[in-house]
Amino acid sequence: MKKYWNMLNTIKKLLIAITGWCIALSLPAQNTPTKLTFKEAVKIGLERNPALNQEKNNLVTSTATKTSSLLQLTPQVNISGNAGRNDGNSFNQQQGAVVNGILDFVGANINASMPLFNGLNNVNTYRQSVNQLDAQSQLVHRTSQDVIRNVAAQYLTCLLDKQLLAIQERNLETQQKQYDQIKEQVAAGSRAEVDLYNQEYQVKNAQLLVIRAANTLRNDMIVLAQTIQLDPSVPFELAEPEWDLNLVMEELELADMYTTAIERRGDLASARFNEKASQLGYQAVKGTYYPRFSLFAQYGSRYNYIHPTENFNPENRTFNQQFFEDNLQLTYGMSFTIPIYGGFNTRSTVIRNKMAYQNAKLNAENTELTVKSDVQRAYQNYYDVRTGYDAATAQLKAAELSFSLEQERYNLGITDIVSLTQANQNYFRAQADFASAKYTLLFQKILINYATGTLKFEDIP
Repeated sequence: MKKYWNMLNTIKKLLIAITGWCIALSLPAQNTPTKLTFKEAVKIGLERNPALNQEKNNLVTSTATKTSSLLQLTPQVNISGNAGRNDGNSFNQQQGAVVNGILDFVGANINASMPLFNGLNNVNTYRQSVNQLDAQSQLVHRTSQDVIRNVAAQYLTCLLDKQLLAIQERNLETQQKQYDQIKEQVAAGSRAEVDLYNQEYQVKNAQLLVIRAANTLRNDMIVLAQTIQLDPSVPFELAEPEWDLNLVMEELELADMYTTAIERRGDLASARFNEKASQLGYQAVKGTYYPRFSLFAQYGSRYNYIHPTENFNPENRTFNQQFFEDNLQLTYGMSFTIPIYGGFNTRSTVIRNKMAYQNAKLNAENTELTVKSDVQRAYQNYYDVRTGYDAATAQLKAAELSFSLEQERYNLGITDIVSLTQANQNYFRAQADFASAKYTLLFQKILINYATGTLKFEDIP
């Protein structure tokens, strides 16, 4: 029996172990960083960015406003009614006399009205809402481009930080090896001890630079996480974009860029639609100076019940007799309103809308100048960055060769530690300049498309 129980316990422990092992395999690794590509980062940013989502919500509101403005051109229909009690004198249609007592009543009406003319107020208001909707649609489009640009800038900043950290780590490794070599040479008496102290300073300085580079990378990664609305406590790594620099290096025509930007920039289109909407709003308000004419119709009925008293026993007709036969009433006709004096309220409203139109016109003109300035800046920066990239490439090659030769001269005892240190600093500074020039050049294609208004998520490689 004891042997049987021991066997059962063994099987039980084995099952528990297998179950725990299966659960551990099914759970995701909590500390394994997620690999995040540039396109995935942009996609997440477009889905979660608060400013973009707010503009999309405003687009829904603008759509509803347009629909409402359109339906204001159609007849307006409603049902009204009342029910109550009157205690005292009242005229009763069924009795044909004034009745003193308690009277219960119920009434209902169907009302309809149709504007005939109101100074084209409703028409211009509808046209204004159409332009406001177009303006908001263009603003959503431009805001999405803002998100792509901001995510791209922060993503490439983090990639540069990562590259600079790797450069500083290699520098530290090189300085440490140089320190170990000099230490052995000092111990052998072939080097002065001051060289060892100088190299120790270089090692400590390299350690400090590594710490600073790592801190910069962490801070910029947090900013990137905030930009795309990720939890900064969840670790993630950035994937190096495999972009072809040859595709970035294209010849540009400034005149063509101007033409494209004027046609495609969402902020300029939005400003122009807002200008048109403000003009139509101004015209709509001016319509309040004119008389207003509209058709109206009302169809309804009423039921009364007179409570009997000791001295009065009324003959109350039934609900069906009163409501569907006796008290049916149809009223229809045309109404008009002629404005004469309203305390200059209309005039002040017209002036406000006129000034809003003038401001919208100024904003559209300023936006067009801004677009041209953005295109000019992007064009000039692109060629400056290309020139800088070529210079950084040549500088890196020269600095690498200089450092290699200077290290060889130092090992042969021809030069001193100061010259070697200077050559080493120049070499790693050239690496940092080349990395910066490379990532800046990669970013230029996005900046050019952003300046011309052609930046799209689908075009991201």
